[in-house]
This record gives sequence, C-alpha cells and structure tokens, in this order.
Amino acid sequence: MERIEFEGEGITIVADVAGPLGGPPVLFMHGGGQTRQSWGKAITQAAAHGYRAISADLRGHGESGWSPDGRYDIEVFAGDIRKLIATLGQPPVVVGASLGGLVGLTIAAAPPPPLCGLVLVDVAVQLEPEGTREIGDFMGSAPHGFASLEEAADAVAAYLPHRPRPRDTSGLMRNLRLRADGRLHWHWDPAFTRIDPAAQKRFSEDLEAAARALRLPVLLIRGGRSRVLSRAGAEAFLRLVPTAEYIDVAGADHMVAGDANDSFNEAVLGFLTKNLPVR
Repeated sequence: MERIEFEGEGITIVADVAGPLGGPPVLFMHGGGQTRQSWGKAITQAAAHGYRAISADLRGHGESGWSPDGRYDIEVFAGDIRKLIATLGQPPVVVGASLGGLVGLTIAAAPPPPLCGLVLVDVAVQLEPEGTREIGDFMGSAPHGFASLEEAADAVAAYLPHRPRPRDTSGLMRNLRLRADGRLHWHWDPAFTRIDPAAQKRFSEDLEAAARALRLPVLLIRGGRSRVLSRAGAEAFLRLVPTAEYIDVAGADHMVAGDANDSFNEAVLGFLTKNLPVR
C-alpha cells in the first residue's frame, strides 16, 4: 500500500493506492466521519485481483486538507474527486459509502460521466431521518474531545453496540488527533457537521434528478440492518434507476464493509468483473 497525495480544489487530498500500475482503476470513497482506512480488506482484495485500487480521504477527513472557508457541500467534494479522476488515465469504477456514494452519484450524473460504473454502499436518494440523525448526533457528541483513548473507545462502543468492543483499542488512534488542548479529537473538521437545513432540502431534490440521469452500470448494496437506508428507500431508488443491480447484505448495518467484509468484497468484485474486467 502506497500513500500518495493529489491536488484537489485548493487543498491536498491524501489517498492510499494498491495494485498494478496499469490495472483498471477503482476509486473507494468513505462515508462521513470515516477515513480511507474504513474499507477492511476491500482495497487489498481488489488489488490482488489486478485492479489499481485507490482509497481517498475526502476533504475535512483523515489526512486530507480542511476547507479554508468551512464549505462541505457535495459539489465541493465532487470538485476534488473530479481532479483526482482526471489523473487516472481511464474512467474508474467508484465505490462510495454514504457520503462517498452521494459524491459518486453527483459525478456520475453529469454528462458525459467520467466513470464506467458506480457502487453505492448503503446510500440512495431517500434516507431515513432517524438513522441520519444518529450519525450526526455521534459526530457532534464530543466537541471537547476525549481525555484518553479508552474514553473514545467507550463512545464508539455506545454508538455501535452490535460490534464487539475490541480488547486492543490502539487502532482507534488512526481516527483521532491530539490537538493543542492536550485532548484527543476525531479526525474530521468540526465545520463538516454544520448543516444548513434549506441547503439539505435542495440537495435532496438534486439527488433525485441525479439518479434519473444515471446512464452507467450501478450496483446498490444495502446493509440488511441499516437504519439509514431502508428496504423501501432501496426500492424507491430502483424505481428511479431500473437498470441498477441490488444486493442486500444480511446482518450488516450502515457500515457494510466493516460489518460484513467478505460478503461486501464478493459483491464488489462481481460487479467489477462484469463492468471493468482486468485484461
């Protein structure tokens, strides 16, 4: 795995890259509050099958730069990723979870799409307010950070009760930053969590138009236990995009790749083999 940097729209985007240099490109984009390391074995599995797998930290997340003006609307994210895609030499398949999926959907809907396929991971046009509110509440729940790694681990365990609390919590440091106040803070820019309700309503309307405009292969993967994307929400998306494939991963919650990595990888690799074969 190689760490690389791209120039986005006025900031630096950090990514990990694996797989052969000439392999067909697959771009993985994480969800809000996550990082490029959120994909489990998906990156190494794609690389092992001959793909050039790229996992990027979206702006305001992980090691990528923060928006100097505090803007985090989808078009700003999409501007960074369009610049990244332009460096790849050929259209990639985008695999996007939650926020990353919405960015991918926005890029894919603009003609001509610079992608050859889109995988949406537990995200579509119609999302459940309670589930999205849970995510927002968690992201805003520790504005003053944590005194210790154990405190942060307790917060994660309370947010994800279906996952066993790891005995060794040192890996959590990948998602934390020690700031000048001497406390550990989550890696994301706090400005990312400030949502304008009016802008959110306009964005929901734009998403439906974007879905109707899709003219490329699409796979929707839903976590069977997701509180963010319901089965009804998935079915509504399939009515907008009747050519899309659909997989429901039983037992997985919103973070499908982390909850059911093997099933997730099988679904993604099947889609890649069909729509972006390795020559």
